[in-house]
Amino acid sequence: DTPGHEAFTEMRARGAKVTDIVILVVAATEGPMPQTLESADHAKAAKVPVIVALNKCDLPDANPDKVKQTMAGHDLAPEEWGGDTIYVNVSAKTGEGIEDLLESVLLQAEMLELKANPKATARGIVIESRLDKHRGCVATVLVQQGTLKSGQILVAGTCFGKIRAMTDSYGKAVKEAGPSEPVEVLGLPEAAPVGELAFVAKDERMARTITTERIDRARQEAADSKPKLTLEELLAGDGGTKELRVVLKTDVQGSQEAIKAALSKLPEDKVKLKVLHSAIGGVTESDINLGVASKAVVLGFNVRPDSKAIKMAESEGVEVFTFNVIYELVDAVRNLMEDRLDALVKEEVIGHAEIRNVFTIPKIGAVAGSAVVDGKVVRGCWLRVLRDSRVVYEGKLSSLRRFKDDVKEVQSGYECGIGLENFNDLKLGDRFEAFLKVEEKATL
Repeated sequence: DTPGHEAFTEMRARGAKVTDIVILVVAATEGPMPQTLESADHAKAAKVPVIVALNKCDLPDANPDKVKQTMAGHDLAPEEWGGDTIYVNVSAKTGEGIEDLLESVLLQAEMLELKANPKATARGIVIESRLDKHRGCVATVLVQQGTLKSGQILVAGTCFGKIRAMTDSYGKAVKEAGPSEPVEVLGLPEAAPVGELAFVAKDERMARTITTERIDRARQEAADSKPKLTLEELLAGDGGTKELRVVLKTDVQGSQEAIKAALSKLPEDKVKLKVLHSAIGGVTESDINLGVASKAVVLGFNVRPDSKAIKMAESEGVEVFTFNVIYELVDAVRNLMEDRLDALVKEEVIGHAEIRNVFTIPKIGAVAGSAVVDGKVVRGCWLRVLRDSRVVYEGKLSSLRRFKDDVKEVQSGYECGIGLENFNDLKLGDRFEAFLKVEEKATL
């Protein structure tokens, strides 16, 4: 319920699919936030039972019944009201109601008869992956069936590897993990795709065959989905469409997924946003090289460039931005896209003058003896010559004088001499409209 949380839609959807029971935490003082209701929708779509934990019940302004009323309107009617949703009043601060919450989870699990075979071939879901500079690629796997053991060949998406080590949720090294246990797995050669099924292969040959087939299938699908351009379209080009190219590096794959989802919502009718490359890990020299070759900016989320990358970026003129809040990153990308737009030029009319006499000066040309009738005329402004309400000329003011002196501006009610650039066809009765051209930053 804080800025940026709306970007994690896919993470919430994935969480609802991999869990057996959802505990939905709602503040008893404020009621459900938009992301809370979205999480409830994901749970219903995945057909997973929901237990609502009404938090902050220790506060004097807590109103659990009002929150229940609101939640009942979203198909989460409490059991005591004839519905099928368990509600528990809790306090994260005092610990009140936590035992009741755990008992409700156990009761729900018994009613659902949740079971798994620890002797089956191990499989689970990759719920997060990241690069650790000391340990290499680390995948967090939630085991769903069987028992995962060190030394087994694990297949996840398009990569496989021998499990070198595992740690539990407390960071303690373990040799095996059974159903419903999350473990960090070391041994995969690359960051495993989040949300992918991870399973144990009989041997390395079987794992290689499976991953090779998946890679070939992914390439074919990418080729099929790529739009086919005709010769005319290729020759026509993109019609001068402006584009912002981005190289994105994040700390974990979940963040990368959320950021790409948030960036995809930016309007692209004026400037196209193209994420050339996205990966987890710090900003390296190869990322800067890609930025140089493609004229892209490099974005880092919760990661920093190393010293070599910083020096290379400075020498090559590649812009590198780092963030730790998603909405700040999105705002920065929006500003970068707007910077690529041509500035909007708006006119600001500042005054009018009327020609009372015309003088011809050698080597200079025609000069209009004028009276400023409203507003003012300033040096460097633009003028329109209006004759019978028609515009006969538009250009820049070349000289502005009061008697024999050059002046910066002439206010309403005063007379002055006005000269125009490259225009001498001035007549008595013509009117000047003085205006300034103001540049404004274009928006998406």
